[in-house]
Amino acid sequence: MAEQHFDVWTSGAAYERYMGRWSRLVAREFLAWLDRADALRWLDVGCGTGVLSALVAQRHRPRDVLGCDRSEGFVTAAARAVPGPRFVVGDALALPVRDGAFDVAVSGLTLNFLPEPTAAVRELARAVRPGGLVAAYVWDYGDGMGLLHHFWTAAASADPAAAALDEAGRFPDCRPESLHSLWTDAGLADISTTPVEVPTVFRDFTDLWDPFLAGQGPAPGYVASLAPAARDRLRDALRDAVPVAPDGCVPLTARAWAVRGVRP
Repeated sequence: MAEQHFDVWTSGAAYERYMGRWSRLVAREFLAWLDRADALRWLDVGCGTGVLSALVAQRHRPRDVLGCDRSEGFVTAAARAVPGPRFVVGDALALPVRDGAFDVAVSGLTLNFLPEPTAAVRELARAVRPGGLVAAYVWDYGDGMGLLHHFWTAAASADPAAAALDEAGRFPDCRPESLHSLWTDAGLADISTTPVEVPTVFRDFTDLWDPFLAGQGPAPGYVASLAPAARDRLRDALRDAVPVAPDGCVPLTARAWAVRGVRP
């Protein structure tokens, strides 16, 4: 298979159909774990469609929330959907903010898609004041994402080359040990990690499969690259692989790992 790039996200609507509903659940648990006070200044890097920024605004009565994402499409969608926070286009590796401008810098489900995660965490640390908090969460692609485990297993059974695209192998910074190391390398202190697990229950198989047809992100991008017959084979293999409850729903779970640390 020729090299193809399936990781680029540009459409907020496509992301919401595919992963947004589950990322919203994880964001709630993540903020509860952080347990921050009101009236703080927040920076949300890789803000996507604004899910995490919106919850910060709802829960914490912040003094300021700035969402930053390299995708202009995401930033536009977030600005339209989320009143209150500010949203700007910007690179996580060179944040358009001054040193120490925020009390809390967070990043949700973004680090594994960046070419230099270590540099990104250092930028998060630069953006907060001494004593400020730097925190993030990523999907546990290795063991905790039932949907993607079933998808890539089915894909590899029909196309062995698909195994090389599985996020479980491509994104090493999805475990607590690697996240702890990233935070240590950025010079942060008082580092801790925790799992965040949420149910991902699909109404039926169609509810599970249709978001894969949007064509954005690693798995949907792979589906879009297939010829119609191969796509149908993958769909049927995935249907046979996932658990189906008596009422027709598909009950799965998704786990993320969260990490936090303090700028000395």
